[in-house]
Amino acid sequence: MKILIFAGGIGTRFWPMSRKSFPKQFQKIFNGKSTLELTWQRLAPDFGAENIFLQTVPEFEDLCKKELPDLNPDNIILEPSRRNNGPAVCMATQTLVEKGLTGPVSIIWADNIMEREDELVNFLKAAEALINENKDRFIFIGERPRFASNNLGWIHTGTELGRIDDQPYYKFLGWKYKPEIEECNAMFDSGEYLWNPGYFITSIEFLDNQFKTLTPELYQTVKSAYNSAEKISFDKAIIEHTDLSSAVVLKTDMGWSDPGTLYALKEALQMDELENVTKGNVFNLDSKDCLTYNLEDKKLLTTVGLEGIVIVNTKDAIIVVPKDKVKYVTDLVKKLEGEGLSAYL
Repeated sequence: MKILIFAGGIGTRFWPMSRKSFPKQFQKIFNGKSTLELTWQRLAPDFGAENIFLQTVPEFEDLCKKELPDLNPDNIILEPSRRNNGPAVCMATQTLVEKGLTGPVSIIWADNIMEREDELVNFLKAAEALINENKDRFIFIGERPRFASNNLGWIHTGTELGRIDDQPYYKFLGWKYKPEIEECNAMFDSGEYLWNPGYFITSIEFLDNQFKTLTPELYQTVKSAYNSAEKISFDKAIIEHTDLSSAVVLKTDMGWSDPGTLYALKEALQMDELENVTKGNVFNLDSKDCLTYNLEDKKLLTTVGLEGIVIVNTKDAIIVVPKDKVKYVTDLVKKLEGEGLSAYL
């Protein structure tokens, strides 16, 4: 199976820790390693370095090579510019086709972490077997939810349809993207919904044909004039228009986390929901469920009586935001850029 790792994002929801010149997937946040490095380490031994392709943007090419010295430079796919993940996946698929490659392919994002990495490998191999049975479909991976998070997408699952490599797979019934917390609670309690890591497995030829058939204009623009391609998500470009009656879901329990927001970083590192997660010179008094990161050694960051608050102090920017508002940090970054404050991004 071919693996496509996407590592070209700038992590705006992770600001001010993630910056345009050095985004979160390259930062040594987890036991001295970056999420890109961890992604490579969990996949390369089982699937082979020659089968792993990395998609990024030109300004991150050197960072990627530094993080992944065993990556074949010929397996790096460079997007001329950021046009959202719809064009990005389209370009990657076209590149694999141009290389004469066919068969199962897995889409993986470079900014996730997980406790049980062997689980991912096992489920990817099961998904590969399912695609070898029927190449004209999608296999989605859903993670057992540990709590009701409104910062993630959710997959709705139905009845068990069968087993492959001793792994059960389930009917796909749809999904919800970042629902409100009340709906999250109901979905969590129902037991019918899983977190959506955004990983999916299909075949190169099926994915290429989906782009050709469903988005012919985007397909041609990506091939001939990428910089003018519509900025559109993969879900809106393909998934929302695809017949998903044959799609199935594999239920995983990898201890997966997407530190895509600052509070999600806390959730990924916490041992208990009410625990504070801290870094640097920090002192909390009677505060709970907070992320307090201080990246200035000579400054003391203190809190008193806070609950569910994220505070990150860097050398040139500070953010203070309630945990249920962290998904709006992207809006903040857009406003800052519009106000001529790009130097802080």
